[in-house]
This record gives sequence, structure tokens and C-alpha cells, in this order.
Amino acid sequence: MAVGSVGVAAAARRGSLRVRARELLDREGFLGPAFVSPALVLILLLVAYPFCIAIYFALSDAFIGRPSRFVGLANFVNLWQSDAFRQTFQNAFVFTGSAVALKLVLGIALALLLNQQLWFQRTIRGAVLLPWVIPTALSTLGWWWMFNPGYSVVNWTGVSLGLLDPPGPNWLGQKYYAMTAVITVNVWRGLPFFAITILAGLVSIPKELYEAAEADGAGPIARFWYVTLPMLKPVMAIVVLFSTIFTFSDFNIVYVLTRGGPINSTHLFATLTRQIGLDSGQIGEGAAISLYLFPVLVFVVWAQLRFVRRQVY
Repeated sequence: MAVGSVGVAAAARRGSLRVRARELLDREGFLGPAFVSPALVLILLLVAYPFCIAIYFALSDAFIGRPSRFVGLANFVNLWQSDAFRQTFQNAFVFTGSAVALKLVLGIALALLLNQQLWFQRTIRGAVLLPWVIPTALSTLGWWWMFNPGYSVVNWTGVSLGLLDPPGPNWLGQKYYAMTAVITVNVWRGLPFFAITILAGLVSIPKELYEAAEADGAGPIARFWYVTLPMLKPVMAIVVLFSTIFTFSDFNIVYVLTRGGPINSTHLFATLTRQIGLDSGQIGEGAAISLYLFPVLVFVVWAQLRFVRRQVY
């Protein structure tokens, strides 16, 4: 009897533990933090910790192979004495502004085309995503081959069509042509993100709005201007926000195509950071370059999120 009573007591304890565990999992105060904790740990380890280390290095004269000392904002101030940094600062805004504007215009046009009834519609939509899903370094190597002055497919095509004078420009060896080349590749790669996201916004627009506008005598251009664009504003704001951040921090395209050349004409903050911080060993100065646009990006994110809230609410 004693053994039986002990077994019954143990079973009762196990049952009570299950009940308590079930009650605990039913509480929102416990379940919410339990689900959020893994993501929070990842953010702390992969984002917050490296960011704090970058701030520490940016405020010091850290150099590979020697102890560092605190220098405050000296790295940020001294950067403006560098011709390479001033050129990079200009490049970043030219590159980002041109690429994002082109992706937005072409993305809207491509989304409108994909929204039409086409043969093999699903296949075409899948093919449009290929530039986005192919590894960046691999696809950029293909573009490097096409822009190579020795056997450039771009030059051969342009000369054959009479658009370029033979033998064609040195796309990756001349200042303005090199910037045009990196912007072209960035637009090619980022265009599917714009097109597919804007296409999702187009599909969600009620058809009744177009029918009402058409009944009022609005033509295709008027329907696009007064119905489509206003309804797409929140979607376009989010897409432009993400694309601006991604384009400002682009590294692979510029590094594979030009390494920042010729004569720093295509350097962006990420590529100059690598050259100064890793290749030259000046970790403190490299960290300062990587953090230079952080306040600007914070302001851009705040302004665009405020715009989105106004459009939604």
C-alpha cells in the first residue's frame, strides 16, 4: 500500500506540474517575452554588440598591432581633410539618388506591365526575380565581363547598333563611365524588389475605383495619376525606405566591378571603410567612415516612417 500511495502521489505531482505549465503558457505576460527573447538575443549579439564596438573604435586611434587610445571626435573631423573621403561622400549621394530614382520609375513601369494579362504570366514573374535571388558577387562578375574593355559585350552591341564609336568607352576605367556602370548594375539587381512589391500594391487596389473613374470620363493617364499613384504611396514609401538604406550601404557591386576606382570615383562608404580599416590597418578611421552616415540614415528613416503613418492613418 505504501508503494502504491507513493506512485499515486508522484503521478499527482506530475499532473499538477503539467497544469501549471499549461497555465503558464496561457499567460500573455510569459508567452510574449518567451517568443521574443530568441530574436532579441540575436539582435543584441549580431547588431547591438558590433555597433557598440564600432563606436568604441571610431572614438579611438585604433591601429592594427598597437594599443589604442581615446581621441573623441577627431577621426570624424579629420576625415574632411581627405580628398578620398570628400569624393566618397559625394559618390554616395549621387549613386543612391540616381539608383533609387531609376528603380522607382522602372519598377512602377514593370509592375504595371506584369499586372496585365500576359501569356506565361507566372513564368515571367518568376524570371523577373532572378536578378534579386542570384548571389550578388556572382551576377556582378558577369557584368564585369560584359563591361571589360577587351571583350565588352556592351561595347560590341553599342558599336553594332551605331550608338557608340568604335572601340567604345572603357566602362570601368573612366570616371563617369564607371559610376554609370555601377549604377546600372545596382538598378538591374534592385529592380525586381521594386517591381514585385509595387505589383502587390497594384493587385490590392479595388477595381471599383477604376470603374468609377472611368465612368467619370477619366482616361488611362488620369486613372494612373489620380487613382493608382495615391493608392501606391504607402507601398512606394516603404520600398524607397528599404532601398535607400540598402543602396547607401552597398559593397559587393562596387568592390567587384571597380574596387572604388578609378581614382576614388566610385568609392562608397562601405568600400572606403574596407580599404582604410582593413587594407591600411587604420581601424579607428575606418570605423568612423562606416558610422558617418548613421545620423543621416536615422533622419531618413524617421521622415519616411512619418510619411507612411500619415498615408495610412
